[in-house]
Amino acid sequence: MRWIGPWWPCPFGGFGVVQTVGASPWIVSDGLWERIEPLLPKKERRFRCPGRRPVPDRQVLCGILFVLHTGIQWEHLPQELGFGSGMTCWRRLRDWNYAGVWQRLHEMLLAELNTAARLDWSRAVVDSSHVRALKGGSRRGPSPVDRGRAGSKHHLITDGHGTPLAVILTGGNRNDVTQLMPLLDAIPPVRGRAGRPRRKPQVIFADRGYDHDIHRDQVRARRIIPAIARRGTAHGSGLGVYRWVVERAFAWLHGFKRLRVRWERRADIHEAFLKLACCLITHRQVLSLT
Repeated sequence: MRWIGPWWPCPFGGFGVVQTVGASPWIVSDGLWERIEPLLPKKERRFRCPGRRPVPDRQVLCGILFVLHTGIQWEHLPQELGFGSGMTCWRRLRDWNYAGVWQRLHEMLLAELNTAARLDWSRAVVDSSHVRALKGGSRRGPSPVDRGRAGSKHHLITDGHGTPLAVILTGGNRNDVTQLMPLLDAIPPVRGRAGRPRRKPQVIFADRGYDHDIHRDQVRARRIIPAIARRGTAHGSGLGVYRWVVERAFAWLHGFKRLRVRWERRADIHEAFLKLACCLITHRQVLSLT
């Protein structure tokens, strides 16, 4: 047992419980921090009148992960945890997302998996999931599956093992098939193997929501084989043998309570949570290599 973070309030009063390594999912591990720290933008303090010293980035990241895991509101982030105020964490999340930290971290983690031959490029799977959007904002719309209530959609593409490759946020009324090509475009160039970086699977699997011949032709034009179920046909096509990995990936994503309901008015903040969650899921896959 060693000290790695602030005290956690004991349910019987006081703050007498010491956290152990891995005890709380919002405590940033040394391995994850070594990958993130070089990506964070540096801000020089003024020589004259520097003001109050800012909260260290690692503690702020713990606060962001605390909100992501628990779903707590920013203003209710407990100050005794030592993660800084909710507004401080919100601003860092906004700035780091704008600087592309989560995108570069995701590409780095995918490259590590690709080096170990743990990315399945033989196929990719796409699907979407609807979440309610209770506070307004952009990229929301009346959901056809939730009695017209306002919501947003998470569009996800994974490799054959279920590792997230890219995620997109749209309004709840956006048809799934409209995001098929944007998802393929959003796959980053993944390094880690000899030759050019790879960003194209051999086959793309999708359900009936993606059934459209125009999009099949567009997929074929990229030299990708479309394996998309057709409407009006009987169930039992066998695609579920391959598609279940994206359903599991959504279960992993929505295991982060902040992603079960969209509480952010600003779409970029919710999208930042989405990208950070994809990084954490991919990091778990990297940890399984050891």
